Amino acid sequence: MDKVRFILLGFFLLILASGCQTIKQKTDAIVEKENNKLSQYIGKTSSNLQMDLGKPDEDFKNEKGNTELVYNSKKYLVTCERRFEVDSNFIVIGFVSNGCF
Repeated sequence: MDKVRFILLGFFLLILASGCQTIKQKTDAIVEKENNKLSQYIGKTSSNLQMDLGKPDEDFKNEKGNTELVYNSKKYLVTCERRFEVDSNFIVIGFVSNGCF
């Protein structure tokens, strides 16, 4: 009887581990797609960014003196925040995406 329990427990753990790996792969694919989408704005002007995404929800100067444009949205009750860093020449030089899928 102990062998049967051991085999069933092993089988359950194997299924659980493979399920977690599948979720991680899907999440990684979504993050990669998001990064590819947002990286198209690097080197473009902030006007191009705002034509596509609209007016930012927030903008401010960061500690480097660059402008940060912040776009917030919600999907399935999860808050998505996209921040774009714009230099003094109004060129997008970086971005950060949190909670977006």
